[in-house]
Amino acid sequence: MKVKDNIRYISTRGHEEEVNSAQAIIRGLAPDGGLYVPAVLPEMSFKLTSMGGVAYRDIAYKVIHSFFTDFSLEDLHKCTDGAYDEKFDTPLIAPVTHTSEAEFLELYHGRTAAFKDMALSILPYLLINSLRKERVDKNVAILTATSGDTGKAALEGFADVTGTDIIVFYPKKGISEIQRRQMVTQRGANTHVYGILGNFDDAQKGVKEIFADAEFAKALAARGYLLSSANSINIGRLVPQIAYYVAAYIRLVEAGRIGNGDKINLVVPTGNFGNILAGWYAAQIGLPVNKLICASNENNVLTDFINTGVYDTNRKFVITSSPSMDILVSSNLERLLWHLSGGNSQEITGYMKLLKKNGKYRLKPDTRAAMNEMFYGGYATGRSVNAAITKLWNEERYLIDTHTAVGYKVYLNYKKQTGDDTVTVIASTASAYKFADKIAACLGLPKEEDSFAYFNAIKKKTGVPIPEGLRRLAQKPILHDLSVKPGDMIKAVDYVLK
Repeated sequence: MKVKDNIRYISTRGHEEEVNSAQAIIRGLAPDGGLYVPAVLPEMSFKLTSMGGVAYRDIAYKVIHSFFTDFSLEDLHKCTDGAYDEKFDTPLIAPVTHTSEAEFLELYHGRTAAFKDMALSILPYLLINSLRKERVDKNVAILTATSGDTGKAALEGFADVTGTDIIVFYPKKGISEIQRRQMVTQRGANTHVYGILGNFDDAQKGVKEIFADAEFAKALAARGYLLSSANSINIGRLVPQIAYYVAAYIRLVEAGRIGNGDKINLVVPTGNFGNILAGWYAAQIGLPVNKLICASNENNVLTDFINTGVYDTNRKFVITSSPSMDILVSSNLERLLWHLSGGNSQEITGYMKLLKKNGKYRLKPDTRAAMNEMFYGGYATGRSVNAAITKLWNEERYLIDTHTAVGYKVYLNYKKQTGDDTVTVIASTASAYKFADKIAACLGLPKEEDSFAYFNAIKKKTGVPIPEGLRRLAQKPILHDLSVKPGDMIKAVDYVLK
């Protein structure tokens, strides 16, 4: 198959200007507040049958090249070679572990022990290359809202990158202590971290409002800054995530678990819908996918949406043991709906206006039918998540974190309900050590005085190595201790970029 020439990007909300991938990466959001999507979906630039034994960085190169056609082959090779190297603790980068019930795609072997490393290791390379290609002479201020893992991975990726400032907003009471400490101890003269006195949706809304403020953008431009994003609203964050699903398929073929051309299921624990959307894109460019299983925690707005066609945020926000999924407004869903509606920007704009006004919208029948062809939605309660972690450890001596356990439990429910025995890949999104207190309880370990005290107990019990990036976290000094109200986020950005 061949890459379609000159893939262009367009806003989901109808802004008429088409841009190349470099311009979309630099901007993050479109001028009308929409998200950039490929105007025409590409096809894989390679055959899966020819990929046995190929290194992860080369798989990523081929996948990203399918979407970012305006990058030279030399520049893109430099990006993938620089991103996927010894900063990961395994040369496989994203290994697949077989259990009796499913295949676990381990996406947490990077520096911050979470799947966000897979894309945020390459985004700085893509952004700097894009700035050079487009001859942009301004500094870039990267605004990021995080539900726990994106923030640290973005800070790690952009720390001390010349010509950038990275500003991260996180919910003060909505993430694990390990996640918080990872961010507030981050070194780098260009790194800035703020706790939000609210939840992730408040942080995400605040970032989008800053992007939409034309007068503020003009004031920053006068100071020599332009705004961009490291969230998955940025197409440069999202596209690299497609690569690991393709790599997982190739590894399963190599291991003899499937034949080339066999379909697989993908189970993705998700809150903001970016990680599962990457799986959908993988299917659209040619990966043989049977079902995309969207796994939610008790903030199950996506489950209800897939099952009813109604997106309704008018519900209680629940703080769970899987905080990176504690989200009610799933930004990347807008991209999927644009594609499923046949690129109907007017329809998408209507949904987004209703969401802003009433907190809910109902899909049109044709769009809902298109979604239900591939997607299944399910959710898991906190108690069932804990039981799933205990079950998998006791039966197979395989340790998973609370987010992966959501995916695992939802998959068990799906299989029981449908009888589908298709080989299934579960996205394992974080190291269990990032949620050490919750994991220790599932393993029957005694309570400790703080989250870090559980590390050695878990290591002794399981033999699972403590990730290098977490090992000495408790001893690192606190470098960022500022908090803001959601309504004052723009003031914080203004202060940083004086």
